[in-house]
Amino acid sequence: MRSPALLNRFCSLSILLLIAALPGAFAQTSENSHPWMNPKLSPDERAAMVVKQMTLDEKIQLLHGTGMEGLSPISPLAVHSNGGAGYVPGIPRLGIPPIQMSDAAYGVRASGVNGRYATALPADVAGAASWDLNAAYDYGALIGRELRAQGYNMTLGGGVNLTREPRDGRTFEYLGEDPVLAGTMVAAVMKGEQAQHVMGDIKHYALNDQESGRNAVNVNIDQRAARESDLLAFEIALHDADIAAVMCSYNRVNGDYACENKYLLNDVLKKDWNFKGFVLSDWGGTHSAAKASHAGLDHEEPGWIFYSDELKRDVESDKVSHAELDDHVQRILRSMFATGVVDDPPHRSVVDVIGGFAVAQKIEEQGAVLLKNDAAQLPLEAAKIHSIAVIGPHADVGMISGGGSAQVDPPGGNAIMPPGHGDTEWQEQIWFPTSPLRTIRAKAPYARVQFDSGADPDSAAALAKNADVAVIFVYQWESEGMDLESLSLPLHQDDLISKVAAANPHTIVVLETGGPVTMPWAGQVNAILEAWFAGSRGAEAVANILFGEVNPSAKLPMTFPRSEADLPHPTVVQPPPESIPHHGGPEPWKEIAAGLAPFQVTYDEGVKVGYKWYDAENKPVLFPFGYGLSYTTYAYSGLRVGGGGDPNVTFTVTNTGNRAGAEIAEVYAALPPAAEEPPKRLVGWSKVALNAGESREVTVNVDQRFLSIFNVQKNAWELIPGDYTFMVGGSSQDLPLKETISLK
Repeated sequence: MRSPALLNRFCSLSILLLIAALPGAFAQTSENSHPWMNPKLSPDERAAMVVKQMTLDEKIQLLHGTGMEGLSPISPLAVHSNGGAGYVPGIPRLGIPPIQMSDAAYGVRASGVNGRYATALPADVAGAASWDLNAAYDYGALIGRELRAQGYNMTLGGGVNLTREPRDGRTFEYLGEDPVLAGTMVAAVMKGEQAQHVMGDIKHYALNDQESGRNAVNVNIDQRAARESDLLAFEIALHDADIAAVMCSYNRVNGDYACENKYLLNDVLKKDWNFKGFVLSDWGGTHSAAKASHAGLDHEEPGWIFYSDELKRDVESDKVSHAELDDHVQRILRSMFATGVVDDPPHRSVVDVIGGFAVAQKIEEQGAVLLKNDAAQLPLEAAKIHSIAVIGPHADVGMISGGGSAQVDPPGGNAIMPPGHGDTEWQEQIWFPTSPLRTIRAKAPYARVQFDSGADPDSAAALAKNADVAVIFVYQWESEGMDLESLSLPLHQDDLISKVAAANPHTIVVLETGGPVTMPWAGQVNAILEAWFAGSRGAEAVANILFGEVNPSAKLPMTFPRSEADLPHPTVVQPPPESIPHHGGPEPWKEIAAGLAPFQVTYDEGVKVGYKWYDAENKPVLFPFGYGLSYTTYAYSGLRVGGGGDPNVTFTVTNTGNRAGAEIAEVYAALPPAAEEPPKRLVGWSKVALNAGESREVTVNVDQRFLSIFNVQKNAWELIPGDYTFMVGGSSQDLPLKETISLK
């Protein structure tokens, strides 16, 4: 039971929160009574002023949430939560509003449960496949607007873990295998969100690259490899955008939990990168008070297992200094001021549903990757087609989405459930009501368009045999809290594709996946389109691509391997029984907080993530990083490399086809042999829109960091003197232009 003193404290705070909920409670503050409300002052100055006015209890209150069922105790103050994943009470007397947090990887989570609507954007990986910074900004801006419309002022999206383990159940939430691409793209997303006066967050810091045993696993990796791969993505994002928060991950890294890892939080994040925002734990990822505080953890979520009474006692006994405590508080307040959540708090409003649909569809049209198009199978010409077979699980009613804390509630509930039975449940496959069958019928109104679920492959093949074209929609579902058993399509869908392709030589496969899959049937079909988890208007976007109203331009943000045997780790290391929490108990969070027995995962491939691994090991792939087809063609010419420490790479791209399109021109560099690096690394790109026959000169400025190695002894990036070969082209394995220069 809670003590009477603790209950009195909660009651007093509840009264303050009720007062704060009254109209104008925070708006009544003024610059005269609260000088930190002067927007002309810097966020750091404003935060420092507030810290000086705060009591110890108010400071502690700001450092933890108010609880969540199953993960921590629940405070009476939690009733003032907006229904999101986290809630931190404000300080009305100082004009500091509450922090209302929501999961929002590809849209605002749990909106349906809260009686609201939220747009489901295509999965984050689809945004990465656009390689388009403007699209990434729009992605974040839409989420930010819809968060504010629901009363939230902090997002918990921003996943940037590299696709080091492609069977990771959260691959769809992340931005691919390359740190330059992932870091640059997530920075643009965060800029879009924070422009709406919502605090941004990037996660999961760091090396949370598998879900299996995530609360226990100890990731072993050397410092140089970590800094040049997974950590580099975070570094780029924080360099490019003033992001409010970084979420530390569940796993251990080289022996210490990420949320009490001094090297990660203090040495790298706060000192080397000069991060001014705050670090919050993943939900239930805190394991101590003093150790975590010393290491650099600023805020515990979702409750107060460590960062309340225990932390207060540590401060009162000088186990944690007042200066250290104030630094935690300063960082949180600084982020609130810097992002505008104090000056411009959210006000509930109606979400622009039609506008959200338009953004989601446009991003899917830019993010779906055309992987194969033999015999110019695509685009389809509706006027010449008399019959189409649409085949695949639930392709008559919807398209699948990614699960876990990223899950967005579809309007009307799960499309594959009967009306009134469509609530979203944890780790349940949720289908959005965007129907491929309906949209294909709309594009080919004079054709006979028939559907088969594919449950009986022979029936599906019979339908396909009598059609001019067969379009098969297949899927591989992913979710937080699990990893894929394999990269194969489940439910015998490989066999389904093979049978349909044998029956109809004009077979098109549309993949609904969160990452790569193996394709034993790839040589049997004419066309393959990777649609990812396509969002609220996925079917409309896919139909526009299939029928040529949109010319595909996306490229893979990750490698599709031929088989799992070619991966650095052919199998995912599974946790032993002692490393798995016993969720059947009434309070599993206590077991997790106490610390589960570690098991080891060693990333001995180091910096060789994705294409760098396949290059270094001379392994052929199914589809390479940076690959994607178009309905037109492009040629490259006129490469020249100039500049000093930050070279500029100039070249010409020509649209050699007969229709307008956009080419993602990629720039790679090979470092001198003394650097002891993989054969090449991405150092920049440019997305170029060109009319048929048009040429354009393009210049890509290369950041010297992207040409450097991390010197552990110097704790600094170092450019190795020698010859650097710059390569330009349309994918990591199609680089027709090369030039070598000497750099010192």
